[in-house]
Amino acid sequence: MAITVKFFASLSEQLGMREVLVESKDRLTVEEIWEQVTGNREIPAKILIAINMEYARYDDHVSDNDEVAFFPPVTGG
Repeated sequence: MAITVKFFASLSEQLGMREVLVESKDRLTVEEIWEQVTGNREIPAKILIAINMEYARYDDHVSDNDEVAFFPPVTGG
């Protein structure tokens, strides 16, 4: 299974990466992907998640060829 993981805005800067390809034999949740890619870093508060451009939760499972995106909340005026 291959999953593309993307990080946006300040989250990308904090982690020092924008995109990573995760390969796994097992079906993973979003939280397990976060832990694997970030080396078990704590998940920042209020981070938004999307799977294939649809909002998702940490306990959602991903499938082969999915794209998982992590991004901070958007603010504006």
